[in-house]
Amino acid sequence: MKKNQHATRGLMVSLGVAALLTLSACTQEAEEQQGPPPMAVSVIEAQEESTKLFSTLPGRINALDDALVLARVTGNIESIEFEQGSRVEEGQLLFKIDPKPYQAAYNQAAAALKQAEATAQSANALARRYRGLVNSSAISRQEYDDAVAQAGMANASIEQAKAALENAEIQLGYTDVVSPIDGIVGRAMVTEGALVSEVSGTALALVQQLDTVYADFNQTVGELAQLRRELAAGNLKTLPGGATEVELMLEDGTLYPEKGELLFTGVTVNPSTGEVQLRATFPNENHYLLPGMYVQVRLARAAVDDAIFVPNQAIQRTAEGSNKLMIVDAENIVRDAYVELGQQFEGRTQVLSGISVGDKVIVEGFTKIRAGQPVNPQEFNRAKDAEQPENSTAEPTQAGEAEAPTAEQ
Repeated sequence: MKKNQHATRGLMVSLGVAALLTLSACTQEAEEQQGPPPMAVSVIEAQEESTKLFSTLPGRINALDDALVLARVTGNIESIEFEQGSRVEEGQLLFKIDPKPYQAAYNQAAAALKQAEATAQSANALARRYRGLVNSSAISRQEYDDAVAQAGMANASIEQAKAALENAEIQLGYTDVVSPIDGIVGRAMVTEGALVSEVSGTALALVQQLDTVYADFNQTVGELAQLRRELAAGNLKTLPGGATEVELMLEDGTLYPEKGELLFTGVTVNPSTGEVQLRATFPNENHYLLPGMYVQVRLARAAVDDAIFVPNQAIQRTAEGSNKLMIVDAENIVRDAYVELGQQFEGRTQVLSGISVGDKVIVEGFTKIRAGQPVNPQEFNRAKDAEQPENSTAEPTQAGEAEAPTAEQ
């Protein structure tokens, strides 16, 4: 009897273990059939917006006018009559060069003029007297001709002395070094007592006109032709009077408050680079813009209404050259959307056709997925993307390079 009880208990234990093993195997098989969870991807929802488009090009600020003040006479600097960085007017005294030798030369020239005038007066009087004497045959004709010639030479000496006096006056005037233009004067390039020379043209100071400045930037010949076409078509924003409006983005990312005017005059092609240099003028009354400053020149193009924009990094190019996006449908399944693209602007591209408002466009994570695959869509972190450098623009990914997940993933 006891043997039967032990056998029964053993059988029940064996059946229990077998049942547990069977249940574990079924659970494992179910998990294997279910597979890994859907991959997480970052998406944005396509929305319509109105945006003003810009073309942004790197440039440099240059003074509207600058004048390098040079020494025009030789001498020692007697005094400096300005403060560095101050505003000066045309004709304002900047430096005083020792005038004593030039004053002496002027006085000498003035005395020479008086001497020439006295000599001429005497010679002219003698010639007048000889005229009457030659008519009465009191003197020979030769003596009269000599007197007339002496009078002519004396009169010419007056003109020569006047020219010498004028030159001495000019040289004396050069000892007062004045500003050739209105503007801001920089530092003095010489010190008081320094010897300056007209021969070497010693640089004394630089005066720059900064109330208005140039922003110089380069474009290719093709871009310039496109710019002219857009200007003719009215696609570029203009100022009153028809001038093309431009804006400046400063190095710290802020927008300069004053609008500028694009200039097309004097455009030439650099044969080594194939580029042309364009200029825009900007008001600069507060002198915030300084020569040499790096800026971004923005050409304001026509505004786009009811447009859909996607980040450049979401765009893929197929082997056939088509552009496509990957979108997530209502069942969280990936679908390919072949699109037609428009203009690029600040890291985004306009989508003309191929997607609709409300579509979820995959921005990150599409390199390891393929159409028909379920995914876990998550909202794209725009703030994180905005932390990237302003000039960084993601290149569209080649669709052929995207790898589909394997069964082991």
